Amino acid sequence: MAPGLRPVFSLASSHVAPKTARVPASHRCLDVALTHSLARRVSTAASPETPSPLPTQPLYSPPTSGILSLLPKSWVPYAELIRIDKPTGTYYLFFPCLFSTLLAAPMATPMATPGSVIGTTALFFAGALIMRGAGCTINDLWDRNLDPHVARTKFRPIARGAITPFNGLVYTGAQLLAGLGILLQFPTSCLFYGIPSLLFVASYPLAKRVTYYPQFVLGLTFSWGAIMGFPALGLDLLSNSAALTAAACLYTSNIAWTVLYDMIYAHMDIKDDAKAGIKSIALKHNADTKKVLTGLAAVQIGLLGAAGVAAGAGPAFFVGSCGGALVTLGVMIKRVNLKSVKDCWWWFVNGCWLTGGAISLGLAVDYAVRYSQEGKTEESEPTA
Repeated sequence: MAPGLRPVFSLASSHVAPKTARVPASHRCLDVALTHSLARRVSTAASPETPSPLPTQPLYSPPTSGILSLLPKSWVPYAELIRIDKPTGTYYLFFPCLFSTLLAAPMATPMATPGSVIGTTALFFAGALIMRGAGCTINDLWDRNLDPHVARTKFRPIARGAITPFNGLVYTGAQLLAGLGILLQFPTSCLFYGIPSLLFVASYPLAKRVTYYPQFVLGLTFSWGAIMGFPALGLDLLSNSAALTAAACLYTSNIAWTVLYDMIYAHMDIKDDAKAGIKSIALKHNADTKKVLTGLAAVQIGLLGAAGVAAGAGPAFFVGSCGGALVTLGVMIKRVNLKSVKDCWWWFVNGCWLTGGAISLGLAVDYAVRYSQEGKTEESEPTA
């Protein structure tokens, strides 16, 4: 018995019944109950039990590593908003621009020089970086009331209150102005092709609320660069049927690729999306995802090949780009574990470089071969 309890028991017993009196059984029961009650009260007062802590939700932790940790604290929310620490989306937006630049370069008259291809590619990368950030900001403004209900997005800056919607809107305007500045570095005709893409940028977050296929709207947005390389190198799509056909096939090929990789991405949030009422192709076709992915890959590769035919591409393109896409997509679809968030993320990130890199490499080799052949042809021609 704990120290200090004996006097209590003695006191309780002396008050309940003297030792000389005979106590009825019912009273003895009452005496025992009273004694135990007093003992429990004193024990609780002497050594109170510590209540078990309630489960708590994880709190936001400021970044301690990577590029975000190097920035001033006040800049971090804005850098997080444009996902500067997660550049995969920028690469996915950039690759269609690179594809179209490399595909269009041999079709230009005269054929685009390596210097112009590299300069155009650099501008496209800067534009992809800025416009992807603008798209993320617009998306988070739309989803500010949905993001807190999804584990992966609940700490996004607007969702957690680090950036107000008004400041997010102002930030969007600044990014769009910067994007316009990049666009003005291209030929004037690029303005007419580039500005309509903003409609898709703004409408994608809305699509998640009204259709199970928002990935197609994302495809329309992220694939727009597959058109832009042609006017950027001076090809008029309206007067050049071969270029128009190549651009159309490349654009639709990239739409299929976007839906494919974003369907894998959507599987990371499939449970939270269902609870939050967010629609996605992953939810609609959860039981048949790999069949859908296989069909999308077939469409992507078929249209990519058609774009090459229209552009007059050579064997390097069909072996490197089409064959490379066939192998990398086939391996990804076969091996990705759609039930594992970690595995879906790995294939989303690395599939970008595997498939995008294979297509780019084939296009680059094809361009280099055709450029060198044109140079030899010019050297062999007699001068006047």
